Amino acid sequence: MSDRIDQGDAETRIPTNMRTLLLLEALGRSEKAMTPTELNASIGLPKQTVHRLCTTLEDQGFLVRDGNGKGFRAARRSRLLASGLLHAGWANIARHQVLSEVAKTVGETVNYVAPEEAGMRYLDRVDTDWSFRIQLPVGTNVPFHCTASGKVFMASLSPKARAAFVNALTLSQRTMKTHTSPEALMAELKLIAKQGYAEDDEEFLDDMVAVAVPICDLRGRYVASLAVHGPAQRMSLSNARDMLPTLQLGAEKLRDALFA
Repeated sequence: MSDRIDQGDAETRIPTNMRTLLLLEALGRSEKAMTPTELNASIGLPKQTVHRLCTTLEDQGFLVRDGNGKGFRAARRSRLLASGLLHAGWANIARHQVLSEVAKTVGETVNYVAPEEAGMRYLDRVDTDWSFRIQLPVGTNVPFHCTASGKVFMASLSPKARAAFVNALTLSQRTMKTHTSPEALMAELKLIAKQGYAEDDEEFLDDMVAVAVPICDLRGRYVASLAVHGPAQRMSLSNARDMLPTLQLGAEKLRDALFA
């Protein structure tokens, strides 16, 4: 017997206020944009209902059409909703406690950073006790292409999506070490995807070194970056690499705290 609900029954059985949530849930499970036909096959609502929901959500800024105009993916309002729900309440406390533990171990500033349209956004941080430190407060947006956290995010994308993303970026030169060549950046992202971490060797700011690892959900999908940074006068790239086991353990604890 099939688990799929007959479309006529689905229209009757699924409460109106659940239909939008089921549609967004289906998009959240997919690694690519979905057409109304694909959404219909996933959640079992009539095609005209799915089309109507998609159009309404697009008009309200929750969905946006993919490049070919046929599929839909989450837009800014959906991501802000998901981010807000994820980071609310107890999750904030648990996340900050893990960051505090990591910062105490490595002795430098630790950051929880997630992607937004304007770049990688600092959502939480624990500062080092050193008086000499680099100030990047919560709420700061930093570029994708020249930060450890941004490169970890880009490396998490599929090769095709990664190439499209890089080609859409303006690779502005922030320091003498910034990658401004798409080919060079793509080569580094391929290495990052393989090794599981990214470095910033004074590419974003002169005299700042950073390293970052991905934080993933229980299905292994990228959620945010866990990064540590410090002044190059105190923290070499070699020192930063020595911190990787602590960062990776912290990322595992964040996964368990946020998604278990």
